[in-house]
Amino acid sequence: MSSSGSSGDAYAETLAVFDRRDDPSEPLTTPEVADSLNAARRTVYKRLEKLASSGELETKEVGANARVWWRSHPDEGPSVNATNIHATPTLSNAERTVIEKILEASPISIVVVEPSGEISFANQRAEETLELERDEITSRTYRQPEWKIYYDDGTPVSADEHPVTRVLETKEPDYGFEHWIDLPSGTERWLSSNSAPVLSEDGDVEYIVVGFEDTTQLKEREGKLTSDKRRVLELSSKQLFSPLLDVADGDMRIDVDEVVRLQDGSVLKYITGRGISAKELIDVFGQLYSVKDTRLLQSSAGECRVEVHVEAPTISLVFAELGGQVKSLFQTNGAAGPLLTSEVPGDVESRTAVQAARKVYSDIRLESQELQYSPRLLYDIVEDVLTERQFTSLQTAYYGGYFETPRKSTGDELAERLGITRQTFNQHLRLAEETVLEQLFDASGKAAR
Repeated sequence: MSSSGSSGDAYAETLAVFDRRDDPSEPLTTPEVADSLNAARRTVYKRLEKLASSGELETKEVGANARVWWRSHPDEGPSVNATNIHATPTLSNAERTVIEKILEASPISIVVVEPSGEISFANQRAEETLELERDEITSRTYRQPEWKIYYDDGTPVSADEHPVTRVLETKEPDYGFEHWIDLPSGTERWLSSNSAPVLSEDGDVEYIVVGFEDTTQLKEREGKLTSDKRRVLELSSKQLFSPLLDVADGDMRIDVDEVVRLQDGSVLKYITGRGISAKELIDVFGQLYSVKDTRLLQSSAGECRVEVHVEAPTISLVFAELGGQVKSLFQTNGAAGPLLTSEVPGDVESRTAVQAARKVYSDIRLESQELQYSPRLLYDIVEDVLTERQFTSLQTAYYGGYFETPRKSTGDELAERLGITRQTFNQHLRLAEETVLEQLFDASGKAAR
């Protein structure tokens, strides 16, 4: 199809339909030209209009709704290339060919918009970015709602707020416009565009050049490297709280520091208890879960830390699988009763989280919720670059007190927990440490300097 070529090629191909005839001045209708080019009639009609306005073709109406076209000076042969309809007259054909090749080879998506709003040119990269054939792009105006352009918050970009409209009004460039579009495939794509006018000697806008890039991956990365919106939920459950209330004497709080899922499906939970003894905490967990074993990591006046090895499912694992975590498993709240505090990503609805939690405790009830911002910069980077086993080894070592002095866990104990040899554990941990330091000093440090 003619859409595979550049804008100049398309006009030259259109003129060639007339020049190949025995009598190039013989009138042709728009459907006849479109059939010869195997192109859409509307697209061909726009080309014919431009060729007529530039003097390459003659035209007249015939009948009520028809128009014919013919060559005005067939002896000269085809003379239209990528830019000659709107080009500065001083450009030679060779210069125009160079410009055409540069536009087509550009790694940036480029479209050219007429003052009327019609799109007269699109390069190959624009076709790929917009998931549309060139004829489809150039058959539209920039104002058409089919583009489905949205701001960050999902608000549609109106024609009045479009950067091309601003350029037409101000005759000044508009840089760094970020938005997303709905593609024909149904997916979303983030774009960053720059629009600049080409002015005539009189200062009028002759056309607008728009360059744009796909920034979807950058936007996704940016979302991970900046503060994430988190949904904080406060829940209550008599089934969960009853064993804890039996031992509560005044203020008591049980925090879940980390949850590590092992390869056999069981879970290591690192728990800090305040206002409860280590023995009471271990006994309570024996009533709440199917406990395989426990280890005391630290005990001091008013506070203890334990590692609990339990079978799934657990309430902490439910929230971990939703991309969140249980922050506090139990916290006294005066006369209002105790609360479980958890958080999930902001795009996870509270109803979804509660329904999942009820698979463990059927009487879970939502007491309150709040959207907050929580920075997760380095954590997300580390989670991305480490293998699953390296990340698990690092988690287990940190929350198991391996890096503390004196150590709360030995390498043998942690390796046994993970079901691997001490040598393998050391290898995973060493590689994890090296990768974290590389991200801290090489990636972040060099970029900052």
